[in-house]
Amino acid sequence: MIVSMQDKGEALLSKCSKGFKSLVRRKQVDSVHVRREGHQLARKLTALDLTAIGVGTTIGAGVYVLVGTVAREHTGPALTVSFLIAGLAAALSAFCYAELASRCPSAGSAYHYAYICIGESVAWLIGWSLILEYTIGGAAIARGISPNIALFLGGEGNLPAFLVRHTIPQLGVVVDPCAAILVLIVTFLLCAGIKESSLVQTIVTTVNVCAMLFIIVAGGYLACKTGWVGYELHGGFFPFGLNGMLAGSAIVFFSYIGFDAVTGAAEETKRPLRDLPLGIGMTLTLCCILYMLVSVVIVGLVPYYALNPDTPISSAFSANGMQWAAYIVTAGAVTALCASLMGSLLPQPRLLMAMARDGLLPAFFSDISTRTQVPVKSTVTTGMLAAVLAFFMDVSELSGMVSCFIPINYEVQKFVGKNVCLLSIRCFFPSLVQVSVGTLLAFTVVAISILILRYAPPEEVPLPSSLQQFIDSVRKQLDDDSQSIERKEFNDADIVEQSPSLSEHGEASIEYPLIEKQFSEGNQGKQNPRRRRNIAVWNIALFCIGVLVLTSAASAEYLPSLVRFSLGTVGAAVLLCSLVVLACLNQDEARHSFGHTGGFLCPFVPFLPAACILINTYLLMSLGVGTWIRVSIWLIMGALVYISYGWRHSSLTNAVYVPMAYLDNIYRASSSHQV
Repeated sequence: MIVSMQDKGEALLSKCSKGFKSLVRRKQVDSVHVRREGHQLARKLTALDLTAIGVGTTIGAGVYVLVGTVAREHTGPALTVSFLIAGLAAALSAFCYAELASRCPSAGSAYHYAYICIGESVAWLIGWSLILEYTIGGAAIARGISPNIALFLGGEGNLPAFLVRHTIPQLGVVVDPCAAILVLIVTFLLCAGIKESSLVQTIVTTVNVCAMLFIIVAGGYLACKTGWVGYELHGGFFPFGLNGMLAGSAIVFFSYIGFDAVTGAAEETKRPLRDLPLGIGMTLTLCCILYMLVSVVIVGLVPYYALNPDTPISSAFSANGMQWAAYIVTAGAVTALCASLMGSLLPQPRLLMAMARDGLLPAFFSDISTRTQVPVKSTVTTGMLAAVLAFFMDVSELSGMVSCFIPINYEVQKFVGKNVCLLSIRCFFPSLVQVSVGTLLAFTVVAISILILRYAPPEEVPLPSSLQQFIDSVRKQLDDDSQSIERKEFNDADIVEQSPSLSEHGEASIEYPLIEKQFSEGNQGKQNPRRRRNIAVWNIALFCIGVLVLTSAASAEYLPSLVRFSLGTVGAAVLLCSLVVLACLNQDEARHSFGHTGGFLCPFVPFLPAACILINTYLLMSLGVGTWIRVSIWLIMGALVYISYGWRHSSLTNAVYVPMAYLDNIYRASSSHQV
C-alpha cells in the first residue's frame, strides 16, 4: 500500500512537472527550415510603407489638443523638452522591438517574441491582452470620428438619416451607424490586400502630416512677426520647474505609442532585416520632430497661460487673424483619427493568424486568401466585432475596458466672412492619453526578451514528432563520431609521463597528464557557460522582482511613508545588484546565431532594456485600480480559454526538443530522405 501511494505521488509529481514545462515551452524562430502549409502573406511592403503605417498609427488627433493642456498645467514653454524626453523614453522600447523584429520577422509582434524567448503562457497572455486592446481601440477611434465628420459638414442634419446617431428607447443606448460603417470600410480595404491598404494609409497620413507642416510653417511665420512672445516671460523657460517638465513628459509619452504597429506587418515586408528597423526608427524620429516643432511654434506664438486648453492651435491662429486655419486644423484631426483607425485594425488579424498557426486558437483564423494573400477570415471577424462595438457602445465605456482615459472637449471655430459660427465638437480622442495596459505589458515583455536573448537564449528547439527517426539517426551518428574521436585521441595522445602511483585503495594506476588535462579543460569549458547562464537567468529574474517592488512602492500612495521607503530601498538594492552582475557577465555566444542574423542589434545591453522595463512597469503600476480589475477579468477569461483549448491544441504538445547543434544535420537528413 505504501508503495502504491509512492507511485501515485510520483505520477502526480510527474504530471505537475510536465504541466509546468508546457507553460514555459518555447517555439522555434521561423527560418528557411520552416515550411508552412497553405498560402503565405504577400511580401510587398517597403520601409516607406512601414513608416506610413507607423506614423499614421502613432500621430492621433490628440496632439492637436495635448499641446495646450500640458503646456498650461505642467510645462510652460518647456513643452518641447518634455516631448524630447518622452521620445527618448519611447526609443528605449523601439530599440528592443527593432532587434527582435529583424531577428524574428514573423507576424504576431510581441506575442511572437515572447513565445520564442520566454514561454507559451506569457505569450498567450500578451496576445490575449492585445486582442482586447486592438478591438476596443479601433471601435473607440471610429466612435470619435463620426461626430467630427458630422459637425465639420455643418451638423448631423446634413448627414443621411441612416448615418445619424439615435437612441434606442428600449435599451437606452445611443447607436452610431456612421462609426460602424467606417469600421466596415476600413475592414474592406484591409481585405483588398496589404499594398492597397498601405497606399490608402499613406495618402491619409500624408494629409495629416501636411496639416502639421502647415501649422509649423504658418505658425512660425506669425511668431517671427510677433517676436515669439510666448518665450518672453518672467517665469522663464521652466515656470513649473523640473518636476512639471517631467510630469509633462509622462503624459505626452503615450502620444508615441503606435510604432509597434510596424512589427505587425513583419511577414509582409520585402526586406525585413533592413526595412523593419528602418520603419520603426523613421516612425519615431518623424513623430518626435513633428511634435517638437508644433510645440515650439504654438507655445512661442501665444503665452502658455493664454492657450485655450480645448482649441490651442485654432485659437492661436485666430488670435493672429488667421481664423480660416481652423479648417486645416480640423482636416488634420479627422485624417489623424482615420489613420489611427486603420493602424489599430491592421495588426489584430495577423496576431490572430499567428496564434492560430501555433494551435492556440482554431485554425479558422490562420487561413490566408489565395487572391489577396491576407488573412481575410481573421480580418472580417475582427472588423465585424469592432463595428458592433462601435455601433452600440460609447467611447468612455469602450476605453474604460482597457485603459485609464482622459476625455477632452475639442472645439472648432468656423468663420464664414464676418459671421462667426462656433461649432463645439464634444467627443473623446482615443489616441490622446490612453494608458493602455496591453501596450505597456508588450513593451515590458519585449525588453525582458532582449535580456533573455542576449544572456540565456534557447539551447533547444522544438521539432515535430514526424522527424523522430531523423532525430534518432543524427543523434546516434553524432554520438558514434564523438566516441571514435575520443578513442583516436586516447590512442594517439602524447604520453608525457607514465608513473605508477597508489590509488586510495592501494592499487597501482597509470596517469596520463596530457589526456587528463584535455578532458578537464573540456569539462570546464562545458561547465563555465552553464554556470554563467544560470547566474544570468537568476539575475534577470531578480531584476524583474526588484523593479516590481520598487515601482509598487513608488505608486502605492495609500501606504505609510516609512513602509514605502523601506520597500523602495529593498527593491532598488535588488535591482541595482542584479543589474551590476548582468553588466559584468559575458553575453552568451549563441546569440550570434539565434534567429535571422545580420540585422539590427539593440545597443547598451543590459542598461537600455533595464531602463525600458523600469519605465513601463512604473507606468503599469500607476494605473487605477478599476482599470486593473477590468483587465484582470479579461486575463482570467483568457487563462480559461488557454486551459480549455490552447494548452491542449498547441503545436508544441508533441514536439521533440533537440539541441541547436543538431538542427542543420536533422533537416539535411530529412531533405535527403524526401529526395
